[in-house]
Amino acid sequence: MHNKTIKLLTLLFLSLAGIFIIDQNIKSLFVDGFRYYTECIDLILVYNKGVAFSMFAFLDEWLKYIQLVLVLGVLGYIIYLNEVCYAIPAGLMLGGAFSNIYDRFVHGGVVDMVYWHCGFDFAVFNFADVMIDVAVAWILLLNFKPKFCSKDIN
Repeated sequence: MHNKTIKLLTLLFLSLAGIFIIDQNIKSLFVDGFRYYTECIDLILVYNKGVAFSMFAFLDEWLKYIQLVLVLGVLGYIIYLNEVCYAIPAGLMLGGAFSNIYDRFVHGGVVDMVYWHCGFDFAVFNFADVMIDVAVAWILLLNFKPKFCSKDIN
């Protein structure tokens, strides 16, 4: 295995594991009963049976298996690309995705807890969702600005 591949896998799996562990620990606080309410943001417990904004909830048990296959496909593609600059953002995205899928197997739905209701009601979300959003923005930046993914960085 080449140094580049080892570096990619190390960064990918460390960031993936880090996000997974942080997210699961946050979620365990809410599953164990933690709640906090303010005028704009409530920290509550909701089990989301669908994906963003509860879409595809009708897929029920199939959703977690479909997501698992898709996420494993993304993991395989990132390893196939073998570009170190994608390692951390992919790790953030995959760590969040695996954490949410894990929730589906353990809790029957994704554990969500942040509810914004100041000025408008927003979907309830979690730390993993935020990391997935950050990762998508980061990956888009790398694709639209290839200089950030140059050979010098790898």
